[in-house]
Amino acid sequence: MKIINFIVKTVSTFFYIGHLPFIPGTLASVAALFLFYLVRNNVLAQILLTLVIIIAGFLTSGRAEKLFKKQDPKYVVIDEVSGMLLSFAFIPYDIRLVVIAFILFRIFDIAKPFPINKLEKLPGSIGIMSDDIVAGIYTNIILQVLLRVASFKIS
Repeated sequence: MKIINFIVKTVSTFFYIGHLPFIPGTLASVAALFLFYLVRNNVLAQILLTLVIIIAGFLTSGRAEKLFKKQDPKYVVIDEVSGMLLSFAFIPYDIRLVVIAFILFRIFDIAKPFPINKLEKLPGSIGIMSDDIVAGIYTNIILQVLLRVASFKIS
């Protein structure tokens, strides 16, 4: 049981980024940027990485809530990593898009527009993960529109 608790804490806090004393959610989003950079040229790797992180988040975040004895504990940041990675789904790597995605995702994650504000109130893993997943989807939709409407020249 100790090894499972260790795995749950390690994964849900995204290798203890969640335990950093200052802006752990933002720092977890930055970690997701680095992950995206590593797989930026391989769409299949991006999809697989995103799915693995999302599944790991659902499997660990609810249990972490019980370990930390707190609803949606601030230490659990795998949800931010998941949402940030979703922000980049099918988006070409371009530093301008990365910056826009980061800013938009953090705004959605902090401001919690509808239905994000409702989703975070759901119990366990669903509540912890779903608000950031929707924030990532909102961000991705805006980026997809920008790519089609704006005059970005992706090299």
